[in-house]
Amino acid sequence: MVLSRMIHTNILRTLIASCFLQGVAFGVNVIENSNLADGTNGWYPLGNCTLSVKTGSPHIMPPMARDSLGPHELLSGRYILVTNRTQTWMGPAQTITDKLKLFVTYQVSAWVRLGSGSSGPQNVNVALGVDNQWVNGGQTEVSDQRWHEIGGSFRIEKQPSKVMVYVQGPASGVDLMVAGLQIFPVDRHARFKYLKSQTDKIRKRDVTLKFSGLDASNYSKTSVQVRQIQNNFPVGTCISRMNIDNEDFVDFFVKHFNWAVFGNELKWYWTEPQQGNFNYKDADDLLNLCQKNKIETRGHCIFWEVDGTVQQWIKALNKTDLMAAVQNRLNGLLTRYKGKFNHYDVNNEMLHGSFYQDRLGKDIRANMFKTANQLDPAATLFVNDYHVEDGCDTRSCPEKYIEHILDLQEQGSPVGGIGIQGHIDSPVGPIVCSSLDKLGILGLPIWFTELDVSSTNEYVRADDLEVMLREAMAHPAVEGLMLWGFWELFMSRDNSHLVNAEGEINEAGKRFLALKQEWLSHSHGNVDQQGQYNFRGFHGTYKVDIVIDTKKVSKTFVLDKGDSPMVVSIDF
Repeated sequence: MVLSRMIHTNILRTLIASCFLQGVAFGVNVIENSNLADGTNGWYPLGNCTLSVKTGSPHIMPPMARDSLGPHELLSGRYILVTNRTQTWMGPAQTITDKLKLFVTYQVSAWVRLGSGSSGPQNVNVALGVDNQWVNGGQTEVSDQRWHEIGGSFRIEKQPSKVMVYVQGPASGVDLMVAGLQIFPVDRHARFKYLKSQTDKIRKRDVTLKFSGLDASNYSKTSVQVRQIQNNFPVGTCISRMNIDNEDFVDFFVKHFNWAVFGNELKWYWTEPQQGNFNYKDADDLLNLCQKNKIETRGHCIFWEVDGTVQQWIKALNKTDLMAAVQNRLNGLLTRYKGKFNHYDVNNEMLHGSFYQDRLGKDIRANMFKTANQLDPAATLFVNDYHVEDGCDTRSCPEKYIEHILDLQEQGSPVGGIGIQGHIDSPVGPIVCSSLDKLGILGLPIWFTELDVSSTNEYVRADDLEVMLREAMAHPAVEGLMLWGFWELFMSRDNSHLVNAEGEINEAGKRFLALKQEWLSHSHGNVDQQGQYNFRGFHGTYKVDIVIDTKKVSKTFVLDKGDSPMVVSIDF
């Protein structure tokens, strides 16, 4: 009875999603009187603040919205001025309950600016009140007298009785300006064509197979079959010790991933839960599995800066003993595993925590990087944080992340890579891409290190996953991605798995496997009159079979990155 009800519920969710995704007016703003041609009609003040309409705001659409909408009419140049704000939540509001559809991803966009009364940086947030739940539609930090773009996204998966959108955030007494607020459904599939083109440019290379020892009269009779065995782009997943006792899990893992990261087993609270009581066996077991199957590994993480993740015995140490414990941790971990982990997340989530810095001073973070580099020079050392890519957290926006990385580098930290965790809800490509573009100016490799998406509907989840995978593959600064798991019951977020507990692949998993196949190049044909065969393929490992009459020659080669065509000589 329970199983029947669950099946019925899942079918119903799928039908609901399919129904609501049909006939959606993509790109159409649900905000009434957005251009303020009719004064404040359709708007109301949340709280006892005062709304008025002024002129002098930007006429162009904010960049992230423009990337989604394409060519679009100019904005009116009018804005709402909010005065008499006595609470941070006061601002302009609209009720949009009947304008939203379930399971549709909406992009949020606006220009915002502070008026009189401001001193220092202020957070501004487009918020949604969905019945009694607060939903973040986008957030930015405004620190000067200029217009700032605010961008975000949201999705509703349960029928609400009331949805209100409002702009809030600055301290009481600070005037707020809002222009061109847009909330529109995003046609995410429309962007995929562009992303495919970009992927072709940066992840593929031309190849010329040059044949020798073959009579020219036989060129047209000689068939060539090119098959890519593996794409070299790193696609990995989180694994844990309990996973590897499940044969079906291990089979899926080794078949579909070429990188791995351990969920907990390398963290300090796992390897040394009590002082001097070490547990490396779990990490050793996972590492042995990866080495056996030629799967590369990331080391996550040496330290974790967030207070709630630190063991009590560490918190009880005085400054001198804590410094010694930090040094022992570095020596113990990196000496034991020297050369075995390609990457290390040195001090996890430094934008969201400061346990070690508060107790040991600002230099400790740079010293962690320097010491790690001395102990294992071959490992690439990463910063790693969350909500960098989605526009919903001012603490870890790209600008703050860049500032953070530059500060570490100025202190001599050998930062070698940028980790974006990627625990994201209702992703929108241009918002993600905007963050990647900004971080890309640092010239460091970017990895999505802990990617997962969540939706009660697996078809919507599949779309979310495809957005993130395609954006990663299409961006030249991204050099790898790691899923934060794939198997039901072993996920840190609900409704984010690709394979259910019984080993059945759901729609998100099928989409993942389809993309993996799409990113393998195959070609076949005949040798041309110049004794060559040309094709364009993804970077990776290839096998070529050449057949003439009853004679067959096979060759395996690796297509590396490069701007000029790669010439592969084949002696027949």
